[in-house]
Amino acid sequence: MAAIRKDATLCAPEAVELARSVAADMAEPGTVGDHLGAQMESDRLATHTFVCMARAYRGWVWSVTLARAPRSRKLTVCEASLIPGQDAILSPDWVPYAERLRPGDLRVSDVLPFREDDPLLEPGFEATGDEETDAIALWELGLGRPRVLSAEGREAAAQRWYDGGHGPHAEVAVAAKATCSSCGYFLPLSGALRAVFGVCASPWSPSDGGVVSLDHGCGAHSETDVARVSPASASAPVLDDLAVDLV
Repeated sequence: MAAIRKDATLCAPEAVELARSVAADMAEPGTVGDHLGAQMESDRLATHTFVCMARAYRGWVWSVTLARAPRSRKLTVCEASLIPGQDAILSPDWVPYAERLRPGDLRVSDVLPFREDDPLLEPGFEATGDEETDAIALWELGLGRPRVLSAEGREAAAQRWYDGGHGPHAEVAVAAKATCSSCGYFLPLSGALRAVFGVCASPWSPSDGGVVSLDHGCGAHSETDVARVSPASASAPVLDDLAVDLV
């Protein structure tokens, strides 16, 4: 593609002054700064930019696009706007209201909106009519539920649990003398997560009723015990009524 030649009329000082006057009409007084240059958009079409001096728009620039008709030196203003530059301060990316709640934000009265295209879920399984096949699906695959966890959903949950307070890096697990894998109160999960996670059923554990990793641990392990210290023995005092103290 051939390069666009610079247009002498659109880049002349008169064009710069016209573009500046247009920006000044839109801006607050004194907020149109130095001319940053002119860029040819196409034949007989150029955009002039100026520094924006407004304190609230640091890094933004005034942009004014000028054009001219063939064989004419008369300039026409096409558009003018305030646009962000490379160092402009911009607002964060828009997050839809339905996605603003994060894990842990849900309160008693909150209800999450339905997400039809949830990457963490996949369609459930319908009955096939085969008794044995449907029994397996009912137990492992979630027969009767519209959707079940996808592979991505299981991986995300497993990583979240493993890195959380019921994983091997929790303070209580680091101080524990044994892991959940050897505890009698450990109930393994079924399915793909069975090899890594289970549920704690110890009424004395802070993890009671929660999902714990096999290498988690706490002081309520069923097979550990505190060091028992035998009480020191002492002979009972003997009172001798027949003894006489000489004074």
